[in-house]
Amino acid sequence: MNATPADAQGAETAGERTGGCLCGRIRFTTRGPAVFPHTCVCRHCQKLGGTPVMWWVGFETVTWTGEGGEPTWYETFEGEAKRGFCPTCGSRLAGIDSDIPEIGINVTALDDTSGPDLVPIHASFRDKAVHWVPPVPETEHSTAG
Repeated sequence: MNATPADAQGAETAGERTGGCLCGRIRFTTRGPAVFPHTCVCRHCQKLGGTPVMWWVGFETVTWTGEGGEPTWYETFEGEAKRGFCPTCGSRLAGIDSDIPEIGINVTALDDTSGPDLVPIHASFRDKAVHWVPPVPETEHSTAG
């Protein structure tokens, strides 16, 4: 995840969202507004996700609720960032960065990805994108509302 601009808060502030991994062992509930929804096309995310683009959003609180507990954490940048995945099915679920207060969630791990506050407002590392992926418009503001 990249820095979270103060004005990039999602408009939806209420409630909880649920999500989990493909096999269902790891489940979670998020609380708080969706913060800085964005895509990332850096080589790091490409290798972690096995895809040209990862789709991230931050939440102030994430509670791990499934029988598998918390994801297994892989420290991607020592002392700075770690990424969480299910050790059973391999689903990429979350990210924690030392300079960002929210917990990053891979949006595709959410049960419902249709919220207008999840629409990406930024694309990180655009210059690393594969040439055939159309870029996310650089809005830097919420498209919700």
